[in-house]
Amino acid sequence: MEALNELVKCGKVRAIGVSAMYGYQFHNMQIIARDNHWTPFSTMENHYNLLYREDEKELIPICQQMNVSLMPYSPLAGGHLARNTWESNTLRGKTDRVVHGKYDHFEKQDMEIVKCVDELAHKYHCKMSQIALAWQWAKGVSSPIIGATKMQYIDDAVMALEISLTNEDLTYLEEMYVPHPIVGAINENPPQGTVLLDKK
Repeated sequence: MEALNELVKCGKVRAIGVSAMYGYQFHNMQIIARDNHWTPFSTMENHYNLLYREDEKELIPICQQMNVSLMPYSPLAGGHLARNTWESNTLRGKTDRVVHGKYDHFEKQDMEIVKCVDELAHKYHCKMSQIALAWQWAKGVSSPIIGATKMQYIDDAVMALEISLTNEDLTYLEEMYVPHPIVGAINENPPQGTVLLDKK
């Protein structure tokens, strides 16, 4: 934290962000920054979408309490929220082991959510990806990180800003969710004996 603070003080960066950690880890780092009068994190890049909402339990409330902007990666769940079938015809969809590892274990349950996204896309006469992004903004996300390999994807994301989901829409999209095991960059707890926060 001290090294990051020095980068801000020197004018090399304007703000600092962080990615992929447990809520208690993020909280501890913010408290360390506060206690030492260092620059705190202003953004959080976390794994968050309609198919993976585990950060709602701790990390997201901590970010909201500390006025930290959310910038989730994988807002479309590796493309699963952008099509009405689980399987993909693209090369990446067929070969991306990371995406398969994150989502395939819950295909049966998560397809129910995908169907809900598809139904709302028909209701609003838009693309499924736009419903998934509109949900992100309704949840207080500032900047979902999309994998834009085509200009059309940027245009679609911009048009998603015009979609205002109702409370009923949000409930409809969320009520089929089942808790998932932690996946991604933080899917292993620290080994026993690891010191999580040095005591003064």
